[in-house]
Amino acid sequence: MAGALQGIKVIEVGLLIQGPQAAALLADMGADVIKVELPGIGDQGRYIFLGDGDLRSAVFIGCNRGKRGLTLDLRHEQGANIFKKLTETADIVISNFKPGTLDEWGLGYEDLAAINPRIIWAAGSTFGPVGPDAAREGADLAGQSAGGLISTTGSDGDPPTPVGAFIADHIGSLNMVSGILAALHSRHESGHGQRIEVSLVGGQIWAQATEYTHYLLTGNIPGRSNFGHPLIPAAYRIFQTADGWIGLIGLSAEAKDVFFALVGRPEMAMDPRFDALLLSPEELKSLVGELEPIFLERTTDEWCELLQEAGARFAPVRNYAEVVADEGVWENDYFVEVKDDAGQSQRVVGTPIRMSETPLQPSAIAPDLGQHSEEILKEAGYSAADIEEFRTAGTV
Repeated sequence: MAGALQGIKVIEVGLLIQGPQAAALLADMGADVIKVELPGIGDQGRYIFLGDGDLRSAVFIGCNRGKRGLTLDLRHEQGANIFKKLTETADIVISNFKPGTLDEWGLGYEDLAAINPRIIWAAGSTFGPVGPDAAREGADLAGQSAGGLISTTGSDGDPPTPVGAFIADHIGSLNMVSGILAALHSRHESGHGQRIEVSLVGGQIWAQATEYTHYLLTGNIPGRSNFGHPLIPAAYRIFQTADGWIGLIGLSAEAKDVFFALVGRPEMAMDPRFDALLLSPEELKSLVGELEPIFLERTTDEWCELLQEAGARFAPVRNYAEVVADEGVWENDYFVEVKDDAGQSQRVVGTPIRMSETPLQPSAIAPDLGQHSEEILKEAGYSAADIEEFRTAGTV
């Protein structure tokens, strides 16, 4: 089935995750995405290898599937001119270089809009396109740090801990896709493209809109997660079990009585300290103190069965292997099996978006460096002789 963005052409000159992952999602949606990389070097993500002797890169494969690869040196006039020619028929340009880099090469929004007024020019940065830190380079960890996320993780008294995923890059990529899709709709009405700018720090602030709003309203910093969430003073936290951990997502009035009866503590249901939906700090400390030894009495699987019976909301704390082994995530296409170039079946991360008429279709294949250069340049109208000249000059 055709994707929702069939017929949309994207040129991506991204590095690592923020820009490339945005372009990968557009490819899943059916867009034709051309990945532009520096000849002989390519995206830095190619070099984050799986391990000694295994030169594959999870970063590159995960963020560049379904694209066509073109090598082009944009620092040279010839390379910039080829890029401009490609944008004549493109819909979207994606980058996440340091702000001002494409402008220095004559490939900024105004430059490309003069060639193609319908172009949508999307750029991601670390600290934002303006301000005193705009020119600073960074990466995911900078977004987590400067955006305040790391200050919220872990428990009081412990050192701050980064999130164990490239969450700032990922949120930045989703914000970029959101802006691009809105710009496509706007262009349908106006006939004109526009500039879109997102950043890692901006994405982290938006992702913590509730917590930042709490601070703006009260002047009080919410604080660390402390196994739960600083703004939810209730049985909303993870508890250690006999063999792992489980998340208890609160206890409703309906589930509370049944839960305490099932664990052999019916008197707790009558304790006035635990009547309210949201508890005082002292009440919460008392409740947690009662529950922690109780949860240690059973395994995680046993708790899943008991909490299900009680009608409580819960989820086991799982590692990646346990998630991949879950039948439900496969039924929802959060992981899928697809064929690679050799016809071999590969398990890949699917997409979190389901569309009934234009389903997203993830690929297993990320392009080799410059794999489709000749094909793409011929589509742009260049002859075989032209392409050979470009290769000789080191432009492609």
